[in-house]
Amino acid sequence: MLKVDYNMAETGVAVSEIEKLSAEAERCNNMLARGSGAGADFLGWVNLPSSITDGQLHDIQAAADRLRSVADLVIVIGIGGSYLGAKAVLEALSEPFGYLRHKRNAPHVVFAGQNISEDYLHNLLEAAREYSIGAIVISKSGTTTEPAIAFRLIRDEIEARYGKQSARERIIAVTDRARGALKSLSDTEGYRTFVIPDNVGGRYSVLTPVGLLPLAVAGTDIAALVAGAREMEAATAENIPFAKNPAAQYAAARNALYRKGYKVEILGSYEPSLQYIGEWWKQLYGESEGKGGRGIFPASVTLTADLHSMGQYIQEGERMLMETIISVAKPNSELRINADSENLDGLNFLSGKRLSDVNHMAEAGVLLAHCDGGVPNLRIVIDRVDAHSIGALLYFFERACGISGYMLGVNPFDQPGVEAYKKNMFALLDKPGYEEEGCRLRARLAGRTGE
Repeated sequence: MLKVDYNMAETGVAVSEIEKLSAEAERCNNMLARGSGAGADFLGWVNLPSSITDGQLHDIQAAADRLRSVADLVIVIGIGGSYLGAKAVLEALSEPFGYLRHKRNAPHVVFAGQNISEDYLHNLLEAAREYSIGAIVISKSGTTTEPAIAFRLIRDEIEARYGKQSARERIIAVTDRARGALKSLSDTEGYRTFVIPDNVGGRYSVLTPVGLLPLAVAGTDIAALVAGAREMEAATAENIPFAKNPAAQYAAARNALYRKGYKVEILGSYEPSLQYIGEWWKQLYGESEGKGGRGIFPASVTLTADLHSMGQYIQEGERMLMETIISVAKPNSELRINADSENLDGLNFLSGKRLSDVNHMAEAGVLLAHCDGGVPNLRIVIDRVDAHSIGALLYFFERACGISGYMLGVNPFDQPGVEAYKKNMFALLDKPGYEEEGCRLRARLAGRTGE
């Protein structure tokens, strides 16, 4: 089971100072359990793993199997929490070079709607011409600009190829239970739908159909994913004391460091398959904590690769960094280094060692170097990269984020700042009702650019 080690944070804060926050962390965890804090309307994720039934998992898997039977390329359309969770788990659990194999037992799953790049969507549609396609569109409202544009284009492609009637078998919507543009369209066209719970925000939604349906299509063992999350829900529950509660420990450690002036947290791992876990984590923590002039800035690296790019700054740059490493105890494969008679590369001292042994020593060496360089380190240890461990890791980060947000004194479940860019974009695109604001913004831009 997952463990948190904060002993190497002593470069920035004493262990005793972290543990002094134990009562505060426990109190904030109790606020999550009892719904007594800010944003209580969006706490459906807290007991979500234990509330998912076998019947719900069966329905999701059955729908995924039907889509798998008609499509060998499934395009998942969504943005933010509507795609990052599924993308993160898919990248973690997929064979990285599976595309080189001629035989596949699951459709290719790709993503759209997370940007408005004309080249990206054009290239996707061109590449999709070689495949039988289906789509999963994920949006509570159906009017979020990026996924709405992508869905319009991809729906047109599906209907042009197969007709409206057959499109019903190839499109599944994950949306609101009763309202919104996507729900209305789905009812009109006869698309199969799954519900985004009203009380679960997007960045906490990976264990709802938002994440589970695309993952089931890709062949992920969603039952094992949920089982791992259930175990972590129990391990971080209200009645679990600080000394045994990894989510409370992580929240307390990062808040203790923040209060000492460490404003940036770098999440890293020595397993490249976890790169998109870092991307998902950045949204979860950045959107949850960055408000009211407060919050730890989340960044991520993939190691050892980024030691040859970001390593210099981490080692000797401005000392406002803390580092959190996801450490994987056991690999899923075995590969040893052979001896070489010439030894021109000087690596014979590694002969017979597994690559995982070398990787772990690199991790240990970097940990010591960064601590000596003034970067406090936290470690999150998971057993291996599999569905069970990843499910536990996802829930751990969610629970710790809720605790940490309350410790920061913010509402971890809203995102008021996200709306600012949307209003400006609508005005500049002359959306009805925004014309006057559009004129004002264009004048501002002209004044700055001289055009």
